[in-house]
Amino acid sequence: MLLKALLTPIMGPISGVVWIAEQIQERANTEFDEQENLNKQLLALQLSFDMGEISEEEYEAQEEEILLRMQALEAESREDEALEEEPQSTVQFEQDGDSDVQGEETPDLVLLS
Repeated sequence: MLLKALLTPIMGPISGVVWIAEQIQERANTEFDEQENLNKQLLALQLSFDMGEISEEEYEAQEEEILLRMQALEAESREDEALEEEPQSTVQFEQDGDSDVQGEETPDLVLLS
């Protein structure tokens, strides 16, 4: 117990990075599984159509639905990648000391991040 308490400042950040890596891996696996499932559904749909089990209209409607889901998944994946790669924007502004309503001077405000 004492050893754990002493190592917390050192191991805490490492544990946090490991947890984040696990979350990213889990998300990637989920997205891969979803893409794989959609590919399997599309293949099964094509086989059903080729075997004459479904009509052409039914095939086209279901194919369009699956393809739209695939596009949405790819777009979501691209958005996530863009958010991860996007550098943190910085906000910088300065405000000169102005008088407020009560006649007191407000302090200078500088925000750098």
